[in-house]
Amino acid sequence: MIDTVHPAAPRVREPRTGPLAAHGVSIGYDGRRVIDGLDLELPAGRITAIVGPNACGKSTLLRGLARLHPLDAGRVTLGDQDVTRMARKELARLVGVLPQSSVAPDGVRVAELVGRGRYPHQGWFGRHSSDDDAVVMRSLEATGVADLADRPVDELSGGQRQRVWIAMVLAQETDVVLLDEPTTYLDVTHQVELLDLLHDLNRERGTTVVMVLHELNLAARYADHLVVMSAGKVVAQGAPGDVLDEATVLDAFGLDARVVPDPVAGTPMIVPVGRHHRPDGSLAPTGSTEPSGD
Repeated sequence: MIDTVHPAAPRVREPRTGPLAAHGVSIGYDGRRVIDGLDLELPAGRITAIVGPNACGKSTLLRGLARLHPLDAGRVTLGDQDVTRMARKELARLVGVLPQSSVAPDGVRVAELVGRGRYPHQGWFGRHSSDDDAVVMRSLEATGVADLADRPVDELSGGQRQRVWIAMVLAQETDVVLLDEPTTYLDVTHQVELLDLLHDLNRERGTTVVMVLHELNLAARYADHLVVMSAGKVVAQGAPGDVLDEATVLDAFGLDARVVPDPVAGTPMIVPVGRHHRPDGSLAPTGSTEPSGD
């Protein structure tokens, strides 16, 4: 077990909502069940990272929690509120969502797109107030895209577009933020800047952050709570230092690895052991039950 040490930061605001939870949730696509009867409670006011191999159901779970994909069975709650029964605008005041693939309308400019994050807070006529404009500008500045405010979104690079979408979610000013692979298209510098931003959002506003991440070491550094998935099931969850060990990494990812303390954060750091680094040069990881023949 590795003691998890997160950057010290005072928590200015406690969470205003209860935990986000799945109760007996089942989700499928085209008649194929991806998640079956899953129960899960994500702590309020904390950063949760959902990790696991490709096609294990991470994004499907997040889409179900966000009500972007219908549930075949079960329900989702936020504190004592049933998310599955909420009106869309009511839900949008509480939960901000960044899906894996987002497409902006042709010709829309950056500031206009980010301004759409204010929709849940506007009245019948959808008019922007000076407060809305101030929130939009703060969100643009926080994500480092204020200088792109007048640019058409479709002229931006992939990394710039991703930061604009994140700015829109921030402008929504919700108590819960769900992000599906938010570091996609970002170089390593912007990945760290984004995760620092989400950490600040959590510590300063009490925002519950739930994100799907592929990079295990970044997940271990920034998450208070880690959910490890495999084949549509939760195989481990808890503090990164309690969850990420060599056996879990091998079981969930099929990856032979060493887990050592991160020299900067003290959190678990995954060091993969490739075939060329094994004394015998074998293809199968240590302890694997993978058959050698067909």
